[in-house]
Amino acid sequence: MPRLWNDTVDEHRRSVRAAILDNTAALVNEHGMGVTMSQIAGQVGIGRATLYKYFPDVEAIMVAWHERQVGEHLRQLTDTAALSAEPGERLRTVLATYAELSSGGRDGHQPSPPAGHGMELAAPLHRAEHMHHARQRLHELVTGVIAAAVSAGVARTDVPAGELATFCLHALTAAAALPNPAARRRLVTVTLDGVLSPRIDEVKGT
Repeated sequence: MPRLWNDTVDEHRRSVRAAILDNTAALVNEHGMGVTMSQIAGQVGIGRATLYKYFPDVEAIMVAWHERQVGEHLRQLTDTAALSAEPGERLRTVLATYAELSSGGRDGHQPSPPAGHGMELAAPLHRAEHMHHARQRLHELVTGVIAAAVSAGVARTDVPAGELATFCLHALTAAAALPNPAARRRLVTVTLDGVLSPRIDEVKGT
């Protein structure tokens, strides 16, 4: 089979899969996890048999949606870490970006999770295999940023970088409960206070 044909078929499949994820998230946002595969197929504009070729049920679709969201957030954080060559500024920016991502889409900065992303969906999402790898990659990324700040004399040296990364990530998950960007910036500043060398304050920013 010609490569061009294969590429076209693969692109079509990716487009259909993306449409399934987007439309399912929209339906769940409106109706919760009570939506049916028939509703999803109708919304996407495909047959139910075609939908089942991609996913076995609604929960599997939402896990795939969540995996895509998590992957995008990790890419954003990785890109953010690459923007600044100055270790202190890189640390501040990465933590600020993570706080915004943890806010779950408040103020229009990130796509909001569906309304069904509650008790009935939280458990399967957070025990999904992709979350284990995502948490590991996230911790490694933040640990590396902190280690660079330590080497530059910006961050404290009495606590290992990996432990500081754990502290930061747990602290900044509180951003999900904060109502606006100003509150999240204050949380980032407080978190930085626990990481920076006592002699360093110029990287806190605003």
